[in-house]
Amino acid sequence: MFREREASTLPGGVMLVLLGLLALGSLIGTIAAIPHGWGATGGAWLALALISGLGLCGLFVVNPNEAKVVQLFGSYVGSTKRAGFHWVNPLTMRRRVSMRVRNFESAKLKVNDHTGNPIEIAAVVVWKVVDSAEAIFEVEDYQNFVHVQSEAAVRNLATSYPYDAHQDGEMALRSHTAEIAEKLKGEIQERLAKAGVEVVEARISHLAYAPEIASAMLRRQQANAIVAARQRFVEGAVGMVEMALERLAENQVVELDEERKAAMVSNLLVVLCSDQHTQPVVNTGTLYP
Repeated sequence: MFREREASTLPGGVMLVLLGLLALGSLIGTIAAIPHGWGATGGAWLALALISGLGLCGLFVVNPNEAKVVQLFGSYVGSTKRAGFHWVNPLTMRRRVSMRVRNFESAKLKVNDHTGNPIEIAAVVVWKVVDSAEAIFEVEDYQNFVHVQSEAAVRNLATSYPYDAHQDGEMALRSHTAEIAEKLKGEIQERLAKAGVEVVEARISHLAYAPEIASAMLRRQQANAIVAARQRFVEGAVGMVEMALERLAENQVVELDEERKAAMVSNLLVVLCSDQHTQPVVNTGTLYP
């Protein structure tokens, strides 16, 4: 595998001045040699002018958060990350690689979650190149590689977890957003390590049931919410009834036998658990015949 290393360069400003002076001197010498016949002297001055012109092709600029990958006849020479004006062998080829942080949002993917329900999911991935040599030489197109592998990781993540948690403590896509984001970041990083890319952040940006089952799943969620609410109501009502009976017994307000306790418990539970206003009923008789 290729590993990034620093390329040896010379200061561009110094080389520009030297090559400029060399080109100017060789041009003056060539012009001066013309009246005296071309000869070997004129040829030497002309060759020197061509060399100086070729040397100017070795000048290049590196911007901040950018790298230039240098190749000589197909061999990797090194990479230059230092921002500034540089000069290298003019016969080399220099390829630009941006080291800036980039991000993209994947398309909305339709997949089945861990329980087989069709869902729609999309993710935002923030990434940057940290090894220019791997990004250029290990993969064909590192930007396309990032997009394809990220979408593959999102698909795999969606099939590994359910949309909603059906058991206590179960990790789900909707309820454990922070944990799912870390899992997604780790899986994408594992896939992109060979391309010299670091994943800064990855998180789900869109999550929903597929349209064909969205209404059914909405009714299911509403039913679960109603059941959970009713359970809380009943637990609270039973506690209030227990407290009322205990207080009545402690303060000796009234003595109730088992039948009257049952009637009182029934009435209190109806009042506390009913979702509508209750109507009082005045009992003018007695429970006993």
